[in-house]
Amino acid sequence: MYEMIEAGGWLMIPILLCSVVALAIVAERFWSLQVKKIAPANLVAQVWQWYKSDTLDEGHLESLNNNSPLGRVLAAGLYNRHHPREIMKETIEDTGRQVVHELERYLNTLGTIASVTPLLGLLGTVIGMIEVFTVIMEHGVGNPGVLAGGISKALITTAAGLSVAIPTLIFSRYFRGKVDALVLKMEDEAMKIVDVMHGDRENGEQKG
Repeated sequence: MYEMIEAGGWLMIPILLCSVVALAIVAERFWSLQVKKIAPANLVAQVWQWYKSDTLDEGHLESLNNNSPLGRVLAAGLYNRHHPREIMKETIEDTGRQVVHELERYLNTLGTIASVTPLLGLLGTVIGMIEVFTVIMEHGVGNPGVLAGGISKALITTAAGLSVAIPTLIFSRYFRGKVDALVLKMEDEAMKIVDVMHGDRENGEQKG
């Protein structure tokens, strides 16, 4: 491995650094984007229980806000639960946009790495080929071994760049898809609360 890195030249260093950063981001995103961390299963039921028992106070809302991204979205709407449905919905959507931005943390960096590493590999290949042609100009083509070694060296960086870029691109697309799915889930859960609360309130007013 060390010999291959050494043979690839100095451009192998940024490619390797990109691979380390990409690996760290992938590990962090796998840990952070767990469904149980983003949208706990029983959170909406717990909120509804507080609401029905008339114990949905500031303390519960503060705890909900700090619970998870879904809790933060729900809390934003519940702070305005005495306002019309449209106000609750707008507040939820505004908070949801902020949450999405946080869920997409580091994904732009991951996408940049996926785009840059093949270019670094290509640059290494171009530099290597220039060196090969320089050798040809100085010594001719009488030694095929020298030429083969130079071409091999030139292609190592391209192989390394693609080896980093391909899995990085796959994970980048995967995480973006996962974020989209989580956002849809949070919006659905939040709107359930809005609809149920206002439906319950309207039924109460009709009975009154």
